[in-house]
Amino acid sequence: MSADRSATQESSANGHHRATGENVNICVLDTEVYSNTGGQASKATNRGAVALFAAAGKRAGKKDLGLIAMSYKNVYVGRIALGANDAQALKVLQEAEAHNGPSLIICYCPCINHGFDLNSQLQHQKMAVDSGYWTLLRYNPALAAEGKAPLILDSKKPTIPVAEYIYTENRYKQLTRNNPEVAKKLADDLQKEVDARYAFYDAMSKDTEGLISL
Repeated sequence: MSADRSATQESSANGHHRATGENVNICVLDTEVYSNTGGQASKATNRGAVALFAAAGKRAGKKDLGLIAMSYKNVYVGRIALGANDAQALKVLQEAEAHNGPSLIICYCPCINHGFDLNSQLQHQKMAVDSGYWTLLRYNPALAAEGKAPLILDSKKPTIPVAEYIYTENRYKQLTRNNPEVAKKLADDLQKEVDARYAFYDAMSKDTEGLISL
C-alpha cells in the first residue's frame, strides 16, 4: 500500500493506474488538510473548518475522492475508520487485495491540526461515523458483473447531528467564537450535505440496474 497525507490531490501516476486498470493498491490517509506543510486548507477540508488560508471557515464543500474513483467503474473503493469499525476496515483491506485491478482505500486520519485530544481518537472516529461526517462504504466492481449493486454502504443512518461531532474539534469550534452567525450557517449547510450524501449512497447501494450514473 502507498500512503498520502492528504486526500486532495490525485497524482498523475495514481490517475494513470486507475484509468489503465493496473493491479495496484493505493491507501490515502485523509487528514483533510495539507498536514506535512502546516495544516493549510485544501479541497479535502470540509465546509466550516478553520485552517491556514481559511481563517474565516472554509466556504466550499469537500471533494469526494471516493466518488471520483468510482466513476472509473473498474476501481475498488473503500472508506474506513478503524475506531468506528475495525472489522469493516479489515474486510476492505482483504477485498482490495483480492480485487484484480486498481483499488483505493481512504482512511479517516485524525490530525493534530483538528484540535482535539488525539488520545481519544478511536472514540472520535466512531463519533465521526455516527454523525454521518465520515461514511463507511465498499465499492466493488465485481458485484456489478453479478447483477448486484456494486456499492455496499456499511454506515448506518446517522444517529447524532453533525454539529455534535464537529464542535468537539477546535478547527470548527473557534469559528463559533469569532463569528457565530457564519459558524451556524456553515454548520447547517454541512448538515444538509451530510444528509444528501447519505441519501445518495443509500440509493446507490440499492441500484442493481445501474440507473445511477456516476
